[in-house]
Amino acid sequence: MKTVLQIGGFAPEIQAQLDAEFRCLDLADLEREAGLADTVSAIVTRSNQDVPADVVRRLPALEIIATCGVGHDLIPRALAAERGIVVANTPGVLNAAVAELCIGSLLALLRRLPQADRFVRDGRWKTAAFPLATSVAGKHVGIVGMGRIGKEIARKLEMFGVALAYHGRTDQRLAWRYEADLAALARDCDILILCAPGGADTHHLVDARVLEALGPYGYLVNVARGSLVDEQALLAALETGAIAGAALDVFDNEPDIDARFLALDNVLLTPHLGSATHETRAAMAQLMLDNVRSWFRSGRALTPVDPD
Repeated sequence: MKTVLQIGGFAPEIQAQLDAEFRCLDLADLEREAGLADTVSAIVTRSNQDVPADVVRRLPALEIIATCGVGHDLIPRALAAERGIVVANTPGVLNAAVAELCIGSLLALLRRLPQADRFVRDGRWKTAAFPLATSVAGKHVGIVGMGRIGKEIARKLEMFGVALAYHGRTDQRLAWRYEADLAALARDCDILILCAPGGADTHHLVDARVLEALGPYGYLVNVARGSLVDEQALLAALETGAIAGAALDVFDNEPDIDARFLALDNVLLTPHLGSATHETRAAMAQLMLDNVRSWFRSGRALTPVDPD
């Protein structure tokens, strides 16, 4: 039976499969009995969990790190590549769920649905009309990061009659306009949606300059990683009205987010719900498990992350 180091928790049905097929350890087990580190062949984890480089260095038999999620910015990929350790993620199975959340958040932000709900619950509808809100139809939307999720969001948004453009590392020759300059894209947009991967290459991609270009009538939606945005610049822009509003599913230091967000009425806050449906999380965890199974059976992961 292969030994697996588990970082993070999984649903009971997935945990049952892990426990039935592998000897599962956690980080505390390695601390209690140092010799166990020599037996670990795989790490299974979640994309919001840090995989410390010093832990990877302690595992001489490690062959694969399989994460339940698309993001792999918390995995020491350079070290893994140096050691010949395969990194596998779970692309594809969460595209629809993240796109649903993105569009739902955008609608809630522009139509002010949380505020409308409170308006009714507080009994104010009896004496006043709820203020008019903003429509999605006809808006110019820019998408930052046109990978699988970005494309899914773009396809779903088309039915709202928006004009779409995108920014990324390369022009993919898609049906939508490519803009190499992110600030120029923001300047042209009413709505800027972030779905690029995290990591050093995208750290604070959206800074004060981009937010200034988005302007006082522009909205930001982030369903990617908090690290993509200079959070202090974003807070300043929201507080001063330099941008109209934001829908944020990801943050720096989540879940201990900056308390300044809580006082703002022009921001929609959700607790990293992108893939948080029963169906999607089950599919993600199953693919993570199947990556480990496939590796031990055939020496190939089903969905390996391409080395940079």
